[in-house]
Amino acid sequence: MSQDLGAKRIPGHTLAKNFGVEYVILYPFEDQDAGRQLQRLLRSLYSVGLEAAVRPGKGQSLVVLVKPNEDKLKAMAHRTRTKDWLYGVRTAQPAKGAHDTQGTQWTEAERLRTIYDMMTLPRTDGGADITPGYGYWKHVKSIFPLHDHDLNREWIKSWSRKTLLDNSDLEQIRLKLGEKVAFYFTFLQTYFRFLMVPAGLGLFCWVFLGHFSIFYAMLNSLFCLVFVEFWKRQEIDLRLRWQVKGVSEIKARRKEYKHEKQIIDPITGETVYVFPASKRLARQLLVIPFTMAVVVALGTLIATCFAIEVFINEIYSGPFQTYLAFVPTIILSLCVPTISAILTKVATQLTEYENYETQDSHDIALTRKVFVLNFVTSYLPIFLTAFVYVPFAPTIVPYLDVFHLAVKPFHSDEKGTAAASASAGIKEFRINRARLRKQVIYFTVTAQIVNFALETVVPYVKRKFFRKYEEMSEARKNKDDSKTSSSSSTDLLLEDVPEEAEFLKRVRNESELNDYNVTDDLREMCVQFGYLSLFSPVWSLVPVSFLINNWIELRSDFVKICIEHKRPTPFRADSIGPWLDSLSFLSWLGSLTSAALVYMFSSAAGDGSGKSHDEIKGWLLLLTVFFSEHIYLLARLAVQVAMSKLETLDTRRDRAERYLVRKAYLDRASSRQANENDTDADNHQPREEMLTGVQAGADDDFDELGSDYVEEEIGQITRESLEEDARKFSTPDASPSELFWARQRGWKESARIGAAIIQAGTQKETKEDKETKKSQ
Repeated sequence: MSQDLGAKRIPGHTLAKNFGVEYVILYPFEDQDAGRQLQRLLRSLYSVGLEAAVRPGKGQSLVVLVKPNEDKLKAMAHRTRTKDWLYGVRTAQPAKGAHDTQGTQWTEAERLRTIYDMMTLPRTDGGADITPGYGYWKHVKSIFPLHDHDLNREWIKSWSRKTLLDNSDLEQIRLKLGEKVAFYFTFLQTYFRFLMVPAGLGLFCWVFLGHFSIFYAMLNSLFCLVFVEFWKRQEIDLRLRWQVKGVSEIKARRKEYKHEKQIIDPITGETVYVFPASKRLARQLLVIPFTMAVVVALGTLIATCFAIEVFINEIYSGPFQTYLAFVPTIILSLCVPTISAILTKVATQLTEYENYETQDSHDIALTRKVFVLNFVTSYLPIFLTAFVYVPFAPTIVPYLDVFHLAVKPFHSDEKGTAAASASAGIKEFRINRARLRKQVIYFTVTAQIVNFALETVVPYVKRKFFRKYEEMSEARKNKDDSKTSSSSSTDLLLEDVPEEAEFLKRVRNESELNDYNVTDDLREMCVQFGYLSLFSPVWSLVPVSFLINNWIELRSDFVKICIEHKRPTPFRADSIGPWLDSLSFLSWLGSLTSAALVYMFSSAAGDGSGKSHDEIKGWLLLLTVFFSEHIYLLARLAVQVAMSKLETLDTRRDRAERYLVRKAYLDRASSRQANENDTDADNHQPREEMLTGVQAGADDDFDELGSDYVEEEIGQITRESLEEDARKFSTPDASPSELFWARQRGWKESARIGAAIIQAGTQKETKEDKETKKSQ
């Protein structure tokens, strides 16, 4: 194993180019209180073995640049691995001490995750207990690792030349970005490969069998079923291969979690903070009125706009008909995002009220509520067209003819009413049977293109424009400052050292990027799968469209992470979360809707004209759906049984490792029984003692935080020591990284410089405001 954690995975030139900086803390300041809180932040970092340097950020902000002490980092990593072993995440016990000698590689993702844990875990778990935006840390806006731009460019160039990604590409994502992001890209790659089958089938049916083919509907439902069950099995293999099985059980408690009592776990001896499950269940029942509110609010809005759109496009032919056709779209564009934002806020508050202990469980509960919103906004328009407009239009649409109803009391016969309606531009209504297919094509083709542009192209162009504008404004301001006066000590303090200027510019640019949330991409794929499962029989080229879209999506999402977002912290995960349940639900629901659509719209001509209103029998429709569901359930049982019979390489390896661990334990027990003098005390070491790789149980009081370690680290900064450092680092042997970290020695020096930057930034902002007022 290499000397440093992850050195085998982290190119030396990358750390050297970053001056050894691996994490950045964005620290905005608005008042002088930020200076005192900055001292707390820096002291907390140093107490757990993290060095920090302070530099000016953009506007009124600082960037705190962080690098770890390697010995403390190794100790923390060993502590984490030991905890993984105790909870069954790893099969092999880590070696004694801070170094793992069993050959397991330290990846860059594990290194960055360990540094993040050192900053954010509670002090009892060896961390600095920094929680951005919460409590003492209200000035900490975000914590993020730096991008490796050279590697990103190589990846983008490599991926753009490949038709299909292989397992090594996905493994590199895991090694760099962590398992949570890797699960998404592996899911998308698996989904893309599976789409090749229904895409070929759909193209064949589109050419030879026409629309609403029962043959295509059956095979498409079977494909959706097999894909979901295959992915369930794939998740199990990935958990074992990546050693993350059960990792969600050992996540740290949320700061917002409120327990009602504490108990001692009889098995582990640890303190458990308990919130009664019955009370949480009672709070979870509030999701029922929430769901009803979503259906009523969004459903009523969408149904109303749907009715207006039908009236304008298919009944009204009077003045401004072309322009009035945009009214429903405008209403939806204005109201749906607003109502969705309000309901999402309500869902967030409900989830907070349910009081989950870990962030994962909190996110799962919130995701399920948000899925209800996505379901209504994404699928309700097509459901209205397929199951309301087509079968019941002759009954419902006459009530939409408001003008006809208004003039009817003033005419004694129907002819007079019809003549008055015709003079007002009201035409005779005819069911538009192509409406459903056009709607499906819009959601599966046009909407996908629009989403791609809004998600990738627009943010890129907007970021380039605003960055260019900022550069021009800064250049103009610097030019004006150079004309008016010479540089003061305040201005010099805010200027960058020439050797650091390029690096700090990159840091500031990355600090302005948005955080990446993999849940957004998973939600997008889940909604897309819903269109495939629910409405693909309407237009059998749906999987062809998705196949092309996902080839681009797989690469654009990676480019988006590299360019448009901060580098995500490489969190671990053991699945794609609650989205798997959503996929299962959509697959089951698709078996019902596919059967209903085929019954209602299939015809001998294959043109999708379907049955007339009188030909659709309710009892026959229900019987068709009933048999389709039961065939689906039987097929799912058969697929699950078949999947369970297959043993993959990962499951065999896991079973072999667990057997060898038990066998080794048995051999050691037999050896101890034969020779009690050679007892290995480490095998009987209590659980709490096995987790003492890092100092734990530090006092919560700020004044007592890690004082022994801090004093040992920083020593005394004297004139002689500074002159000695200057002589040392003026030699040709001093590296740029050593020069970078020599400019601020210890947390006290960083805090002093940080306070000076805050004061200088505040004075500069005040001065600019006064000059602006004078110029006005």
